[in-house]
Amino acid sequence: MTAALLHVAVGVLFDAGGQVLIARRKRDAHQGGLWEFPGGKVEAGESVLAALRRELLEELDVQVNDAEPLMQIAHDYGDKRVLLDVWRVIDFNGEAQGKEGQPLAWVNTEQLGDYTFPQANFAIVDSLQRSAS
Repeated sequence: MTAALLHVAVGVLFDAGGQVLIARRKRDAHQGGLWEFPGGKVEAGESVLAALRRELLEELDVQVNDAEPLMQIAHDYGDKRVLLDVWRVIDFNGEAQGKEGQPLAWVNTEQLGDYTFPQANFAIVDSLQRSAS
């Protein structure tokens, strides 16, 4: 039996100094304890941009004003299949905080390799590091 596909809106946010925001997944979550780019599930009938805005407000207390599609990544973990709809957040209001208790870090893109990410995030890390060099 094939695992159901989970459609996820993912936000790549940069601060004024060019650092990117990452968050650590809860230990009891799928891929728990690993770092990720923030976001969450796209609900039925919801656009990806609407899901991104809702999730980043719920998780980070950040209001997305403008964002553009960056890439899509399909990945099969065996027990779960995901479609990551990755967006670069161009403009946002608020100061990111882990509203669900998740640790956050602003890091230079060249330092992303120092953090452990779920396999589906590898393409995002690679893309950010290539565009920074």
